[in-house]
Amino acid sequence: MCEGKHEGWLERWKPALYMVLVQIFTTGMILLSKVVISDGMFVFALLTYRSLFGALIILPFALFFEGGAWKKLELKSLCWISLNAILGYAIPMGLYYYGLYDTTSSYSVIFLNIIPIATYILALIFRMEKLGLCSLLGNMRILGTLGCFGGTFLVTLYKGKVFHWHAIIREHQEVVHKSVSNENQLRGTLLLVGSCFAFACWYLLQSKVLKVYPYKYWSSMMTCLLGGIQTGVVGIILKRDSKSWHLGYNLQLLTIIYSGAFSTAAKYSLNSYAVEKRGASYPPMFNALSLIFTTFLGFLFLGDDLTIGSILGTIVIIGGLYLFLWGKSQDVRHGNSRKARSDNTIEDRSAV
Repeated sequence: MCEGKHEGWLERWKPALYMVLVQIFTTGMILLSKVVISDGMFVFALLTYRSLFGALIILPFALFFEGGAWKKLELKSLCWISLNAILGYAIPMGLYYYGLYDTTSSYSVIFLNIIPIATYILALIFRMEKLGLCSLLGNMRILGTLGCFGGTFLVTLYKGKVFHWHAIIREHQEVVHKSVSNENQLRGTLLLVGSCFAFACWYLLQSKVLKVYPYKYWSSMMTCLLGGIQTGVVGIILKRDSKSWHLGYNLQLLTIIYSGAFSTAAKYSLNSYAVEKRGASYPPMFNALSLIFTTFLGFLFLGDDLTIGSILGTIVIIGGLYLFLWGKSQDVRHGNSRKARSDNTIEDRSAV
């Protein structure tokens, strides 16, 4: 009896625990990437190796769970997956890493947390969502959107008192801070905003990709593979120096392995489980944890400056994000309820 209760408790909390793990993986990826990029690693080399290693990790899952689905891959599907790789990996991650170089880990993670808001704005522009000014839930989403943007502007424009800390990883502290200046901060902000909206375009593209090729593991593996090829080609055009592509047994190799294994393969699998159990709006509700983890650990390990503006802005963004996601989740729940009632009505009429 106790064993059954334990299993029931574990089953209820498993999605939440998995989402906490995902945010820990994201935090580790950001911190490691900041260190190696600031130390001089070529961004497109990191993108290429990370993506190809991620494809290698996902391949066994694709073979096990979806068998010979690769035989159903047609030219049309391949074109959509290639576009998916451009919008979902090459462009947004390229912009994000360069924005990360110009700013700090705790600053850049803010923009990952406003991707749901950017997705909502683009969905409104393309008329995939309704504004809903006359409904409470619609107004909640609007207030949440304004809160996220207000918090972002607060972090960007207001500093206030600055808290300094002697980083635990001291050999990297001087290099990391050298790349951050007022001019670079503005450039980095623009790059991070571009990355945010590129990711938003990718989320809107997902529905089309799944329609033409409804095999999640093979689609993800091909996206990683094509993303690695695309970033590799761009990288070779930009830098043909073999030293830029050389890897040793150092932190760069650890970052690539970690990003491919945890930030790609494990993150994808855990997110899929949570979506299956709790719905599509569930995983983004935990995004604020990566913001908190990265801000604290970046301050502790890398010596990122912590300002009053960043603390207040983070609080406003978290509040706005949760307000938006709450309104969105309630809207989805009400929509499912209306659909269920409609289906029951049709069945009753058919029975009569």
